Amino acid sequence: MAVNMKTTIDIPNPLLKQVRKMAASRDTTIKAIIESALRDALAKERRPFEKKRLQIHVFKGNGLQPGLSWDDWSNIRNLTYEGRGG
Repeated sequence: MAVNMKTTIDIPNPLLKQVRKMAASRDTTIKAIIESALRDALAKERRPFEKKRLQIHVFKGNGLQPGLSWDDWSNIRNLTYEGRGG
């Protein structure tokens, strides 16, 4: 059985106003919204890094120049900014 513990937190008034509106529109309580937000934040921390698949968009070309690799971002970045100062 979980034991509840009371605590006090300071929430900026503009944020609290938004949460009150959200609670009213969802027909729920501020407490329920805060609990849900905390659970979501904790779950996000526990998730391992998810590798996103890179979407490739080619405009008027056939992909990367010969000799380049999608795994070599340092070289791609350097070529992108080549001759642009800095």
